[in-house]
Amino acid sequence: MRQDFFDLIIKTKGQNLYEFTHKTLDWIKEKNFNNGVLNLSIQHTSASLIVQENADPDVQTDLLNYFDKMVPMDNKLYIHTTEGKDDMPAHIKSALTNNQISLSIKKSHLLLGTWQGLYLFEHRIESQERKIVHHFIGE
Repeated sequence: MRQDFFDLIIKTKGQNLYEFTHKTLDWIKEKNFNNGVLNLSIQHTSASLIVQENADPDVQTDLLNYFDKMVPMDNKLYIHTTEGKDDMPAHIKSALTNNQISLSIKKSHLLLGTWQGLYLFEHRIESQERKIVHHFIGE
């Protein structure tokens, strides 16, 4: 049994989905993991992690549009507006999605579906530097 950690830093350019599947797969290959569990955690409260389709970019556009309609950037709706009009909406969007994802690794392959990818879901308008902690437990 072994454990390993990797901090992936992603510099975002505002609200969007940023795929990081290949960076995670490269780390798995580099470390030669065989079987185990990979836990991903984002250490921020205004961005999140999702597993989503990576074949059609329209899916990402529709997700962004849906969340913006569901959680509008209107300071009249919120008390917490310290950092601007995207402040509280970013926290709400983060609460509605995931800050951690656990995935299985079997025979050195990350068990994702054919069209699934790993995404950092940035909820802030301005550029950010985000950290995603990878924690592997297995063999």
